[in-house]
Amino acid sequence: MIRIFYYSSSGDIQFDLDPEKLTSALEDKKGMVWIRMEQSSEEEVQNFLQDRFHFHPLVIEDCLSVGYQTPKIDEFDNYIFILAHIILSNHSEDDVVTKELDFFLGDNYLVTFFHDESPSPVEPVWERLKRDERLYTHGPDFLCHTIIDQVVDDYMPVLDAIEEDMDILENRVMEKPDPATLRELTRIKHTLLTIRRIILPQREVMNRLSRDNFPQIQSHVQIYFRDIYDHLVRIQDMIESLRDIIASDLDIYLNSTSLRLNEIMKALTIVSTIFLPLSFIAGVYGMNFHFMPEIAKPWGYPMAWFFFILVAGGMLYFFKRRGWF
Repeated sequence: MIRIFYYSSSGDIQFDLDPEKLTSALEDKKGMVWIRMEQSSEEEVQNFLQDRFHFHPLVIEDCLSVGYQTPKIDEFDNYIFILAHIILSNHSEDDVVTKELDFFLGDNYLVTFFHDESPSPVEPVWERLKRDERLYTHGPDFLCHTIIDQVVDDYMPVLDAIEEDMDILENRVMEKPDPATLRELTRIKHTLLTIRRIILPQREVMNRLSRDNFPQIQSHVQIYFRDIYDHLVRIQDMIESLRDIIASDLDIYLNSTSLRLNEIMKALTIVSTIFLPLSFIAGVYGMNFHFMPEIAKPWGYPMAWFFFILVAGGMLYFFKRRGWF
């Protein structure tokens, strides 16, 4: 699917411009064109990215690739290519996945390419065009910043949800750790690693956009990319803090399970220790010798029980005095 927004130099605005009029719109150097390409067919990719814009085959290949690619920025003669990532929260599986969002930024145009079947991450900005004229009057570089800023803002709800889950898990770890708690801690740890994997390189991309001189980015727009960079730095610090908390929770879980195991082993050891002398006494009087004077006495059986109770009670008293239970 391809949708085109056109803001002409005369001030006219057109949503869903006819693709046949795209060439004349691009010739308007003081205007601005935004081409949205989402779930595009190979024919659309061929017609627009290669035949109309003559983008480099390698960046087109990057757009069509379905595997993970590191966020990056590539500079060409008349455009720059930006590869960014969005975060999608899969509520059905309670997991987080990342998807690629590509940008081609030229002097008077912006092409966004999203190949996944999930809802478009640029749709909120498309709707904002109808009520915020700054998005198109300030140029395609400002529009590019707005989209990336929207993408980065969407990271925070995911991290806030992770932080809430961790608060709940901390209480569970302290009160009653179980294998389900360990699975949740491990899941959150992997989620944070997934987010961290895209945050670090994406932060460097924003750093380049805010510091390096690109003909397609006006100097007064660079400060906006610097704001995104600062936002990513804060997110990175938050991720590192959450990772430290996860590591502490895992240590608490392992220590708690070890402590519970030690308590169980202590109880079993005390029981075994008490029954050891009782087994000895029972074994002695269980021998089948003919001459055993105590067996013939009427007080032999009560005396055996007296020794059982005396030994067991004495050992329990000794263990209690030592603070072993």
